[in-house]
Amino acid sequence: MDLRRVQRPLKERYRREPGSSRITLRARGTETGTPVSCSVDIGRAVYEAGAHAGVGGPGTAACSGDLLLGALAACAQITCQMVAASLGVPTRGIEALAEGDLDLAGTLGLSEEVPVGFQEIRLTLAVDAPEASEEQLESLREKTERYCVVMQTLKSPPRVSVSWEAG
Repeated sequence: MDLRRVQRPLKERYRREPGSSRITLRARGTETGTPVSCSVDIGRAVYEAGAHAGVGGPGTAACSGDLLLGALAACAQITCQMVAASLGVPTRGIEALAEGDLDLAGTLGLSEEVPVGFQEIRLTLAVDAPEASEEQLESLREKTERYCVVMQTLKSPPRVSVSWEAG
């Protein structure tokens, strides 16, 4: 796939019409009849999600932490693939592994000293590219980290607003 050819008209349009590059992504969680699961609709697919077994969920569906780590792994892997294709870096395979540590005592409200959420997230990108030069690999690393949307969002969190609608 010639990624540069595919992206060229998009980049030209975004340069010509700067506002056209702005998008809004949406995800909607909807209850499923049990307090430990929901469906998540992203507009192009619907996923089942559930509370982790460590907080009383069935453990049969992805929990929200799994989905967050999955989003990071997917974004890093796809970004790395796209950058490699764009730069012409010869690769045989690219794999991303995202891992995160959290203490469920915080989530369950057992301790005010234990934070709710991940305390550490680790991302490992395994790039099989024996024919790539050191310079190519360094450029691949730098550009992947710069352009991975989820990684950059986690490193520099945006303002998050919450609103409630009661019926």
